[in-house]
Amino acid sequence: MLSAEAFSNRLLEWQRYAGRKDLPWQHNPTAYRVWVSEIMLQQTQVATVIPYFNRFIASFPDVSQLANADMDDVLHHWSGLGYYARARNLHRAARQIRDDHGGVFPQEFESLLALPGIGRSTAGAVLSLSLGQPHPILDGNVKRVLTRFFAVTGWPGQASVAKRLWAIAEQLTPIRQAGAYNQAMMDLGATLCTRREPACADCPLADHCQAYAEGDPTRYPESRARKKVPLKAVRMLLLHCDRKQLLLERRPPSGVWGGLWSLPECAVDIDPVDHCLTRLGLQVAELHKLPSRRHTFTHFHLDIHPMAMRVKNSVECVMDGSGRVWYNTAKPDRRGLAAPVARLIDEFSALSKGDNE
Repeated sequence: MLSAEAFSNRLLEWQRYAGRKDLPWQHNPTAYRVWVSEIMLQQTQVATVIPYFNRFIASFPDVSQLANADMDDVLHHWSGLGYYARARNLHRAARQIRDDHGGVFPQEFESLLALPGIGRSTAGAVLSLSLGQPHPILDGNVKRVLTRFFAVTGWPGQASVAKRLWAIAEQLTPIRQAGAYNQAMMDLGATLCTRREPACADCPLADHCQAYAEGDPTRYPESRARKKVPLKAVRMLLLHCDRKQLLLERRPPSGVWGGLWSLPECAVDIDPVDHCLTRLGLQVAELHKLPSRRHTFTHFHLDIHPMAMRVKNSVECVMDGSGRVWYNTAKPDRRGLAAPVARLIDEFSALSKGDNE
């Protein structure tokens, strides 16, 4: 078995010639930029994150500008990236840094850990990658490398397994070059020690990897016991008054698409005409069904049944403060929309344009 020093030395040497060095957050790797990238990379692939990161940093180049931004603008930049609680926590944390730390990004582990949306691995990644502080990390890529190298059984999300992996990570993380080492661990998991078809022949650790010696590296890490994914259904209402303006509602701050703007909804077994009249005070006509579609979340499937409905008395509609707006599809403004809702609006706009031609 390799010593901790030999393990890290092999990784650092591999990183020098094979690691990723041109990711946008690796250029000028301030704590703020690394933090934004780490939050975006949670449950999202690098290729997807890069354009979002570039646009986000262009609009919010430092923590103070993010803190002073309107939440709608932040969610607008996050639209399509998913897991919107990440964006809400990012904004909350930026405001906490502004209010409690004078706008200076914390450089102490415990201070960083106290911010919304930052766990142990994210805090370690931010401080090691930006400042070289010797903190271990344990993201999905690192878990995969460690469970295979040490043949760690059990689902990594289980407390006892996670505890063992953290102990291993602490032992292996070097005091010097911790940032380069952590980057190497993430790169190894992302490029060679992949979930399927790992490139073991190119791995600098293969000759001591227990999973490789067993002949089936993909056995690790073990998956969580699968449960049947629930199926839910909803009717989304595209309420319009002139084929250009759609009624949008802001969703509650927590839960699915929390804080985003969405289309009014009703249960599929409810008469949508009655629903619009009793809940919104709107008289509707010209019902037109759009194709149904399915959107999959982490814990359930959602079948969406869209229906376009012309509103006959839109001027009488009470906007309920800032909770409802008439959204001009011809001149869209900057507000957070979930990807399925944005696609529905685009689809409706295309149909409306065709009707007017």
